[in-house]
Amino acid sequence: MTERNVVRRLDLGYFIRPAAEAGTPHPRVEAVLAYLVDSADGLLLFDTGLGRGDDGTEAHYRPHRRPLPEALAEQGVRLADIALVVNCHLHFDHIGGNPLLPGRPIFTQSVELATARAGDYTFDHLVDFPGAELRELDGEAEIAPGVRVIPTPGHTAGHQSLVVSHPDGSVTVLAGQAYDLATDFGCAVLARRAAADGAAEPLPPYQPWLDDVLALDLRRVHFAHDAATWTP
Repeated sequence: MTERNVVRRLDLGYFIRPAAEAGTPHPRVEAVLAYLVDSADGLLLFDTGLGRGDDGTEAHYRPHRRPLPEALAEQGVRLADIALVVNCHLHFDHIGGNPLLPGRPIFTQSVELATARAGDYTFDHLVDFPGAELRELDGEAEIAPGVRVIPTPGHTAGHQSLVVSHPDGSVTVLAGQAYDLATDFGCAVLARRAAADGAAEPLPPYQPWLDDVLALDLRRVHFAHDAATWTP
């Protein structure tokens, strides 16, 4: 019998974040990663890659796209095999393949969808495309057996992550862009630890939802823009 809720990573290309935006002396090349989950309700796809924006956005980020069908085929999967979609948030670099998946439920937080539809946030053709089946969530929700969406606001108000439970009771968290890099997540974990130990201020802040995530039996945490994985 096939183990349920196995997580597989997809390489969907990269983009080049300008130095001023990255907060570094040089531009930073960032991976664009998506994840497949073999759930009991069918194959779930967490994020779908880089969409095409306007000319200014293309020039700003200089994206290199790997087509979603090609990345799926490497895993022996077709677009038609995808049953569910979750986007961590609705910026163009996470929803580019959504229009290739009409009729599939696409789970997003209500506040995220409202922000996207208010304008000056993302690209409309990647959100409300023909056949889009957007499913709005207001907070935490189990969307398949052992697969739970949890709000992880910070990067955006409606950012969400996916908690994938395994038979041994441990979980994998698909954290999207809750933190840009695994190192950033690790630094936040240490900031929380220092605060709990009573270290004197000043201390770096950390997202309040980290308390709930770290209370889980974490096996690993994956990210949308970093191939590194955080483990306890």
